Amino acid sequence: MNAPWKPGGAGPRDPFHAFVCDDHSFDLLRAVASELGWPPEKVNKGGMRNAVQSLSITASPQILFIDMSESGDPLNDINSLAEVCEPGTVVIAAGQVNDVRLYRDLIASGIQDYLLKPFGADQLRDALTQAQAVFMAPRDVAPERPHMTISVIGTRGGVGASSIATSLAWLLSEKKKRPTALLDLDVHFGTNALAMDLEPGRGLTDAIENPSRIDGLFIERAMVRASDTLAILSAEAPINQPLMTDGGAFYQLLEEFRLAFECSVIDLPRNMLIQHPHLMGDVNVTLIVTELTLASARDTIRLLSWIKANAPQSRIIVAANRVHPGSPEISRKDFEQSIERKVDVIIPFDLRIASQAAKLGKTLAETAKGSKVGAACITLMDQVLGAAAEHDGGDTAKGAGKKGDSLLARFDFKSLMPKRGKDKATALDD
Repeated sequence: MNAPWKPGGAGPRDPFHAFVCDDHSFDLLRAVASELGWPPEKVNKGGMRNAVQSLSITASPQILFIDMSESGDPLNDINSLAEVCEPGTVVIAAGQVNDVRLYRDLIASGIQDYLLKPFGADQLRDALTQAQAVFMAPRDVAPERPHMTISVIGTRGGVGASSIATSLAWLLSEKKKRPTALLDLDVHFGTNALAMDLEPGRGLTDAIENPSRIDGLFIERAMVRASDTLAILSAEAPINQPLMTDGGAFYQLLEEFRLAFECSVIDLPRNMLIQHPHLMGDVNVTLIVTELTLASARDTIRLLSWIKANAPQSRIIVAANRVHPGSPEISRKDFEQSIERKVDVIIPFDLRIASQAAKLGKTLAETAKGSKVGAACITLMDQVLGAAAEHDGGDTAKGAGKKGDSLLARFDFKSLMPKRGKDKATALDD
């Protein structure tokens, strides 16, 4: 679900509006509003529909009381209300449904409190007083640590880059307690939310379709909370509807992430580098997830060269994922010789742990605690934090080839080919 509306707002606004469905609530709210010094005429008859219609043409108040007794779909109606509420509005809802799951979902979607009807004057007064304190409270100050942005890029489809991205985000948020945003930019087939057993929502597609709406409030409302310190922005856009974007929405999202979180982890499909290279402009650490195969060796070289040319400020970490205990297609030594740099982390393949993670709806790192896979994930996180702490100067793509010389041009494909017969090797060499 979505995070709460952020307290605080800009410009003068009415202190209080209410929309209620029954006479008892109407009279009680008018009386308590008068006690608190608020104009009783701001208490209106009518529930959610009346509130949405009214707020779509008038300024939002500091505190909004909304009666949801006549709402057939409370969560969907709350999202409709959020569309017309200005940033900073503190919302109290009331209703007749006594369901703890609904209460939790409503709180997670952004309201301050939910009162079960019929409520008394003392209960109402306490809720309104607390809402007033929330509105007047200062916004959270920016974190002391500088923001860290990490992009995770797979050299090939199926190397497990999304699994590593979710694990890294989970480790940063759970082990290091850093507020972390995870952005899944595979808009049609992203799996980050699915890996954590969450519904992705429409936040990312809404951002792409309406980039002008992206602000702090939008981020809080659109992101799906995996925990108190981890939020995800993902999508499952219809595959018959191409989403046309110049990438401006993605850039704006990352700008808002820097204000709201300490860490941003971007699960970045490699084709995005071609379409939207500006996404790498402020990335501190680039994690290249690869496998020990011929095709991945070639594309690791291509990615190292591209990052050196287009994102020289970014520190690079190369992680070989799903490495089988037997003989890989290319040995680690030969792979490192071909890319002319070390593989920083080797993550072993463990089918049992991978299957268990999928069944439980948990990240690989969480499921693999106490195993070699879990230890490799911890090592990976430590290397990412270490790379982010390094000075931005210097050749961040060290080992990606000598100046003026293309690694790919010097890549000896033939020497890495398994012994499969003279014809195949010769054909590839030619």
